[in-house]
Amino acid sequence: MAEPTSRRDQLDEDLNEKLVEILKPELEAAATEPPATEPPSDKPAEEPAKPAKSTDKDFFHALGGWGALLDIGLPWIAFLVMYAATDHKLQLSLIVAVSCAGVLAVVRLFRRQALRNVIGGFIGVLISAWVANRTGNAKDFYVPGLLTNLGYGALYLITVLIRWPLFGVLYGVITQTGTAWRRDPAMLKGFSRATLVFVGLFAIRLIVQVPLYFTGSLNALGIAKIGLGLPFYALAIWFAYAVLRGSMPPEKWDEARDSITHLLRGNKK
Repeated sequence: MAEPTSRRDQLDEDLNEKLVEILKPELEAAATEPPATEPPSDKPAEEPAKPAKSTDKDFFHALGGWGALLDIGLPWIAFLVMYAATDHKLQLSLIVAVSCAGVLAVVRLFRRQALRNVIGGFIGVLISAWVANRTGNAKDFYVPGLLTNLGYGALYLITVLIRWPLFGVLYGVITQTGTAWRRDPAMLKGFSRATLVFVGLFAIRLIVQVPLYFTGSLNALGIAKIGLGLPFYALAIWFAYAVLRGSMPPEKWDEARDSITHLLRGNKK
């Protein structure tokens, strides 16, 4: 009974030797070359590529850049220029202002650009035109803007006083972090200061424009509207941005800016 077992063992050994001879070139190559799926032993494995960090310029472009500011201000400039050039023809000036806002919306739509600023500006001009047309007084074209500044100024100030600054609330919503920012003193302080910057923006607009409205100084009111619109709004954005950045440690600021920038662009982090 031992002989069959011995013959079977011998056959297994012979087969193993033949297999080694057949595979010898491949085995030697495997011993001298690293596997294709693994990195060389003296180099660390490559980490997955991370999305590029945003910059201050990226943040501003995500808001819409200078084009967004022009979208807001051009219809008001068109009204003032047309009203002066046509010897105070109110209805024609209103038509030109509304048409200007409409053209901007069509151009943005044709270029497949963001419409949020255009739509907001168009609605504002439309309401202002309706009010001025109903009263028949050109200065009433600016009434909705005055009331808007009053309402926004009061809202922003109240949110700071109750320690729920509006910019912080918006940050929690768009980053889907809820109220986590309120537990961070630096972020609470930064968002409160940034919100107060815009309280100041609305207050200065009212302080300058309300007396001009009640004295009927239409040309001066129009110039103040333009001057405290585009340039002043851009200055407020820059100042609020600088205040927010200066109130946070660098790593927290980078994270906050990246989150807001990516979301404004419509991307996910």
